[in-house]
Amino acid sequence: MSEAVPQQVKRVRTRFFGTAKQQGTRITALTSYDALTAQIFDEAGIDFLLVGDSAGNVVFGHGTTVPVTLDELLPLSRAVAGAVRRAMVVADLPFGSYEVSPEQAVGSAVRLMKEGAAHAVKLEGGVRSAASIRRIVDAGVPVMGHVGYTPQSEHALGGHVVQGRGAAAEQLLADALAVQEAGAFAVVLEMVPAGIAREVSESLAIPTIGIGAGAGTDGQILVWQDFAGLTTGRVPRFVKAYADLRGTLTEAATAYADDVRTGAFPAEEHSFGDPARD
Repeated sequence: MSEAVPQQVKRVRTRFFGTAKQQGTRITALTSYDALTAQIFDEAGIDFLLVGDSAGNVVFGHGTTVPVTLDELLPLSRAVAGAVRRAMVVADLPFGSYEVSPEQAVGSAVRLMKEGAAHAVKLEGGVRSAASIRRIVDAGVPVMGHVGYTPQSEHALGGHVVQGRGAAAEQLLADALAVQEAGAFAVVLEMVPAGIAREVSESLAIPTIGIGAGAGTDGQILVWQDFAGLTTGRVPRFVKAYADLRGTLTEAATAYADDVRTGAFPAEEHSFGDPARD
């Protein structure tokens, strides 16, 4: 009897985002920085995975995303890309890898595609980054924009401050439109009042991916350690924890340590016998 032929998996590509926007299909996204979580999220049907510079906080232990380098993100991107079958892999251009010039931005984006095996790149900034976005797109690299609160500019913004309130809403819309006109296929809206985010989403032809931007965007993204309940300390208001992974791992590690100290692990079933003596 012949084995069943596995069903062909349809890869998420940039055209998926435009179709989803037109059809009103909500886009799902999580961050990922390693092969195992990438495989799990891919199998769960998450549409795209972001290899974010948030690795600075949750992987490397920095207080901000600023110290992360392109060389540090390349192996993370390659690990995620190698583990997925359906999800699109978007990799961040970290601080310092694209601000100098559009030429620098293109070079960094090409490295993420060639060495990091990413399917697309993301960079922060609206009007100020439009020229770089345009050059990257012209070079054949898909770009996702990021406006509103931009973590790489945390020090300039004065901390974790909601963006787009009051008169600043006009600039937020201008930034989002600049990203669209430069050729981006989607744009992240971070820490933006829900009503403003909805207005921006309705004004754009490309989809918006919200994080702390309410329910009116075309999709949602969360840092996976936040959504899984692994993060400790201050957790952003917009996060919903779907598990208590920190509690589960703490319980498991405590049980393991107890078993080792009492000699309960390894037991006979966890040990190899000697064939010459058995």
